[in-house]
Amino acid sequence: MKPHDSIKFGTSGWRGLIARDFTFANLRIVAQAISDYLKNERTNPASPLAALKPLVVLGHDARFLGSEFALAVAEILEQNGFEPLLCEGPTPTPVISFLIRHKKALGGLNLTASHNPYTYQGIKFSTSDGTGAPEEITRLLEARIAELQETGWEPTVKRPGEYRCATINPRELYFAEIKKFIDFNVLAKSRFTIAVELLYGAGRGYLDTLLEEAGIHIYRLHDEENPLFGGSRPEPNEKGMKAATDLILEGKASLGLGLDGDADRFGVVDSDGSFIDPNKVLALALYHLVKNRGWTGSVVRTAPTSHLVDAVANIYGVKVHETPVGFKYIGALMESEPVIVGGEESGGLSVKGHVPEKDGILATLLMAELVAKEGRSLQTILKEIQDKAGYYYTDRINISIAPEKKDGILKFLGAGLEKIGNFEVQNLNKIDGFKFLLPEGEWVAFRASGTEPIFRCYIEARSQAHLAQLKVACQELLK
Repeated sequence: MKPHDSIKFGTSGWRGLIARDFTFANLRIVAQAISDYLKNERTNPASPLAALKPLVVLGHDARFLGSEFALAVAEILEQNGFEPLLCEGPTPTPVISFLIRHKKALGGLNLTASHNPYTYQGIKFSTSDGTGAPEEITRLLEARIAELQETGWEPTVKRPGEYRCATINPRELYFAEIKKFIDFNVLAKSRFTIAVELLYGAGRGYLDTLLEEAGIHIYRLHDEENPLFGGSRPEPNEKGMKAATDLILEGKASLGLGLDGDADRFGVVDSDGSFIDPNKVLALALYHLVKNRGWTGSVVRTAPTSHLVDAVANIYGVKVHETPVGFKYIGALMESEPVIVGGEESGGLSVKGHVPEKDGILATLLMAELVAKEGRSLQTILKEIQDKAGYYYTDRINISIAPEKKDGILKFLGAGLEKIGNFEVQNLNKIDGFKFLLPEGEWVAFRASGTEPIFRCYIEARSQAHLAQLKVACQELLK
């Protein structure tokens, strides 16, 4: 990367192609920018960081050169007077978030590209409360990175393999934490057989071990070390959960639970082999925590997340908050008021009292606990919920556009629309992108990708027929 090229932070940090964008040189610049930010905060008496010890938690997922990249960051931190503490081996994002809070650290740096293909690597900066750094901080980091690039900043570092720092195995600490939120006695009595899809990721030894220690028979899927993720994306969507689905359909398992590459996203397959999408998991989690646990508070979802959770909230008199896309917005709200559960359609979820960060381990265990508690399948519970709350049908499509037309489309959408196909637009919500509210609780949302020439289109309808019509209408609209 040339000095004038910029490094930009998205909703979950900076990501890039290994060896092209994501290089040791660029990573060290990012680490120095973060070090400069932390030093400035620690010299500000009004900052909460001023009273904390100079500890920074580090971790990495199961990707190529994860440990080496993490140590490169640690070396820069140490040169700036900080005490890096590196998690041993691939470590889930929610575990790093928990450890930041447990150790009262200044923050944490996680080397991960989450569910992206194996060719990508990334770095995520989390603040002292364990949430992803908000935009006001990442803008400062981007500006400092640009300054360092312009001046040709280059550190003096040890040869690869020579530098070492303090390490910690956080697994047992995290296990003790997660047991505060899951009733493992209920799980132990369930006599489940669960297919656990680990997708070669950082969740290995976490979800599977927790279930096994509870006395549950499990099938471990893709448990071996493989930084290429078997040639596929480490994403527990319907395709990624196929091996678990096959075991269920063969009668060998009664539930499928899966994690993405850094174990912050989840996948769930019911006893009939049906994939339960994250929108429905969020609604089920709210139902379970209010009905079976008696929890009180509000619920938080992102703008493109299904309003099924709103319908469940309405049944139980729970207030609903809507945020922009990015769990850091959900996490910030969870830190400011009692939130029963917060989640997003892309597969992120956390609950009151836990870390304000996506935790796929927690989400999957909650679904197992719900089935064990009620002795019913997730689909049966969902049908009961939807019979009361109404049926919601969702989809997400990517619509390719010519790059030079992006600004024109943004202006066109931002001016508002009277109709989408044959559907009258009643309101326009601009909290994140453009969300057009339609009659009968249906809606369509458009968000432009920051890295690709595509618009992401989220659709929710109250019937399959309307869903199909809206998909066609959205594609025609952007043409």
